[in-house]
Amino acid sequence: MKLKVCGMKYVENIEQIVGLKPDYLGFIFYEKSKRNFEGIIPEFSKSIKKTGVFVNEYIEIIISLVEEYRLDAIQLHGDESLEYVADLKNQLKERRTLFLDENKQIKKKKNKHYISENEVELIKVFGIKDEFNFDYLKPYLEVVDFFLFDTKGKERGGNGTKFDWSILKKYPFRKPFFLSGGIGLEDVEAVQEIIKSNLPIYALDINSKFELKPGLKNINEVKNFKNTL
Repeated sequence: MKLKVCGMKYVENIEQIVGLKPDYLGFIFYEKSKRNFEGIIPEFSKSIKKTGVFVNEYIEIIISLVEEYRLDAIQLHGDESLEYVADLKNQLKERRTLFLDENKQIKKKKNKHYISENEVELIKVFGIKDEFNFDYLKPYLEVVDFFLFDTKGKERGGNGTKFDWSILKKYPFRKPFFLSGGIGLEDVEAVQEIIKSNLPIYALDINSKFELKPGLKNINEVKNFKNTL
């Protein structure tokens, strides 16, 4: 079971969380979010995937930020259509091909643009409240690497509340997904139970329940959560 810590904002705090070796670290690029990220991401191990979180953003801006911050994954947290996601996937593939070709031709020259040698992962978020029609996901199966199920609420994530996980029993696909939405230290037993199910849960996504203030994570609580699991 992998762990994603999302909503990082402060350099020193980022470095502290990196020391706990999560699998994903999330940076929110959405101006309306209290956790909107601006600044410099410190260097850390490539084993931790830098994830950019976007909400209905222009594809050109997403690709620009992928290149600037060397993002390994993109989390789409808005109302992105199938056509939008497919277009983003294709443009990322084109830029990656260009980058790899440039590297072959000029190995020692620093490239102006950067796309990871590995394909950038695409994570599509869907909010769940009291019910959900999983048929809606079918068109996205071929264009995303993972789904992420979050609690549908007033904010685009970071609401600090859980949805009814029993709804996931009706999930009909083998496409792996991230489980998110108000997960806290008090949910360890519930998390352990749902992990025992046959659901293809790939990772847990934690955020607001581990904060001292928006964007600032409580290191000890994240550490306790990770160790307990």
